[in-house]
Amino acid sequence: MTDDPATVRSVAVSTEDVVDAFVYDRENPGSASLRVTPPFHGRMRARLHVSHGPADDGAIHLRPADLLADAVVAAYPSIERVEADLGVDRESAAERVREAHADAVESWRERATSAIVEEATLADGHAVAVKSLGPP
Repeated sequence: MTDDPATVRSVAVSTEDVVDAFVYDRENPGSASLRVTPPFHGRMRARLHVSHGPADDGAIHLRPADLLADAVVAAYPSIERVEADLGVDRESAAERVREAHADAVESWRERATSAIVEEATLADGHAVAVKSLGPP
């Protein structure tokens, strides 16, 4: 075991953690990531982490968008997209927009759990295999 992240060859992620982190980033202040903490070794488990400031803990922080297929990231149903689809704005139909957005995000979550990538690139530039834990 070492403090060198270059020793990491694969990272196991919970599909639910990846999806939750992605949604958190879109809907809340702060940022969510999948974090791998030292000491590092060949196979590591990444866990959900929320930060409201700069991280300087020696850990690897994987952005959830980097762990999902590009098409699924692009298809995320933002509140603005839902408003446009409904042809209304939040002020005139707040409850309808909120419910439609919640339904759209739930449907997106179902698709996203089966869209975890097989490889990701860490901040130091080296690629690691991504292993999904949990139901696809």
